[in-house]
This record gives sequence, C-alpha cells and structure tokens, in this order.
Amino acid sequence: MNYNEIVNTLKISRDIIYEYVKEGQTVVDCTVGNGNDTVLLARQVGSTGKVYGFDIQKEALEATLKNLTCEDLDNRVRLIKDGHENIDLYIEEKIDFIIYNLGYLPKGNKNIKTNKNTTSVSLKKSLDLLNDNGIILITCYIGHEGGIEEKDAVEELLKGLDQKKYNVIKYDFINQKNFPPILYGVEKSKTRRE
Repeated sequence: MNYNEIVNTLKISRDIIYEYVKEGQTVVDCTVGNGNDTVLLARQVGSTGKVYGFDIQKEALEATLKNLTCEDLDNRVRLIKDGHENIDLYIEEKIDFIIYNLGYLPKGNKNIKTNKNTTSVSLKKSLDLLNDNGIILITCYIGHEGGIEEKDAVEELLKGLDQKKYNVIKYDFINQKNFPPILYGVEKSKTRRE
C-alpha cells in the first residue's frame, strides 16, 4: 500500500474532525485501534464533552488508555471492550460524531478484523443514535481478506439511505493500485429536503 494514499485519506478524516467536532459534544470511535482518533476526539470535545471508544482487543484499549493518560484526557473517554455492533447497549444519548476505521489493528493480528455483518449492524444502530446534523466517517481498508466484501456491504447500506434524511459522500482513489482505502461520509440532515 502506498503511504501517500493513507496519508490523504487520514488527512481528510482529520480535517473533518478538526472542522466539525467541538467542545461539549458526544462522539464515538467505533474502532479504537491504536487510539490516534480517540485521542484527537478527546482533545476536540474538551472538558465538557464525552468520547466513547469501542474495541474487542485488550491491547488496543490498553495502548489507547496509555496515550489518553499521557495527555490527561482519560477522564473524557469511556473505553469499552466490546464489538461496535453492541453500541446501543452502552449508549442511549444522541451522538454528534462517529468514526470507523474498518479492517484490522495496524501491526496487530490480521485474523482479528471487522466484518461486513457486525459493521452493517453497527452502522444501522449508529444512524439511529446520530444527532441531526451529525456526521459518521467510515474508512474501509480493502487490501485484506474480507475487506472488499465489507466495503460492498457498507456502500450498499449507504446507497439505500433516504436522500431527504442523509447526505452521503464517497472519497475514492480511482487510478491507484494496491487497494487504497475508501472514505465514506454521512451527514444526517436537520431539515427535510424535497
């Protein structure tokens, strides 16, 4: 995978986080991984905001907690050792921003990864929890076994969303090799459009 492709996709995600996530908001990192997005979100929501972070791997949560503690941000974050498909078991309030990085933990066990079934369940629940004008970002890494099937399931679900209620964008490298990541953005509309 070309490093520049990842940087570009990550940069867009980060730019959206910097632009959209504000002090006092409630946000979710559905795939904590190494904790980079969780830390950024904790900074952005400030002392009055809240971050929920999901991961099924103990080492991912431990690394994230360490990073949060180093920056004195751990009191803003609730880390949850469970799959993101169970988001509704832990969160009842409306959410302003949700992020997914699908695939496996970088430098981790490549056999432990997200999949189309649990991701589809999670996305449906996330859409229900999303505030008006809330945003969901989904980065699909497709260069591993099951990655393309998961991306296809995500895209099919997003294509079926009512355009009067949601705006959906796709950021894709159409001339790149080596399976560059694909970024999807979903905005829940506050007002209905005709």
